[in-house]
Amino acid sequence: MRIAAAQARPYWFDPQATTKKITDWLEDAAAQDVELVAFPETFLSGYPFWLELTGGARFDDPAQKRAYAAYLEAAVAMDGPEVRQITEAARDLGIFVYLGTTERTTGSARGTVFCTLVAIDPGAGVVSTHRKLMPTYEERLVWGTGDGHGLQVHRYAGARVGGLNCWENWMPQARHALYAQGEELHVSVWPGNPRNTADITRFVALEGRVFSLAANGLISLSDVPTDFPLYAELQEAGVTDYCRGGSAIAGPDGSWVVEPVVDEERLVVADLDLRRVAEERQNFDPTGHYSRADVFTVQVDRRRLDAVRFTD
Repeated sequence: MRIAAAQARPYWFDPQATTKKITDWLEDAAAQDVELVAFPETFLSGYPFWLELTGGARFDDPAQKRAYAAYLEAAVAMDGPEVRQITEAARDLGIFVYLGTTERTTGSARGTVFCTLVAIDPGAGVVSTHRKLMPTYEERLVWGTGDGHGLQVHRYAGARVGGLNCWENWMPQARHALYAQGEELHVSVWPGNPRNTADITRFVALEGRVFSLAANGLISLSDVPTDFPLYAELQEAGVTDYCRGGSAIAGPDGSWVVEPVVDEERLVVADLDLRRVAEERQNFDPTGHYSRADVFTVQVDRRRLDAVRFTD
């Protein structure tokens, strides 16, 4: 199986332009015979990196409110034209896609942005939309908490693949839920810093006896539109490169297949021999012969949670 992390720079807050870039990169991946591509966390339509640099927790701050409103406006609906175009491209090119998105719902949470990892099967279309279980630290100022609905593993090209957003890869129960579904390729998506992927990518590979693919992005001040409400404050903060990549791929023995790639916009490609997963599970299978179901009980609620249910 040939896989790739799309270590790319989004058109921040511009979902239409970013969608075009995604489809272009999928064409490039198809030309290289890639079967699965993962894009970074909230690649469509942008990671909210302004929060920690501009006092995002200032209550009732007019500029922060305007920034959030712009972020909400740039978020995409799962039934919207952006996801539809990417799904069509995945179908036409025969590529499985993991896509980090900022999701805006059409239901009860219309005013909330979710950090959502979308899984797109070229034959079946969108097969799961996983909302990040717990936004990390200042992310809670702009993202809603997710649910277990998207904790699903999918079969594609002879492999069982699953994925998580950023720091929820550190959540033992979330990883366990995917391992228990026979996961063989674990996809983690991140905003883009090598410090985030240097340890956890190899740890997941070694713990789950899986191939571990980390997809990271690139974001600089030059990517921010000058009409963004907090642009001047970002300039004053003096941080020009916020996300610097760090995409990497580890094998099921915890060794690097591709070490973290930094400061470079490109497809990070690797060929996987899935037989290696079975070999490494000879001595450790976390939800198989090395589990103790008589001692530990794990229950996962995969219902989509909404604020209200109507009965007519």
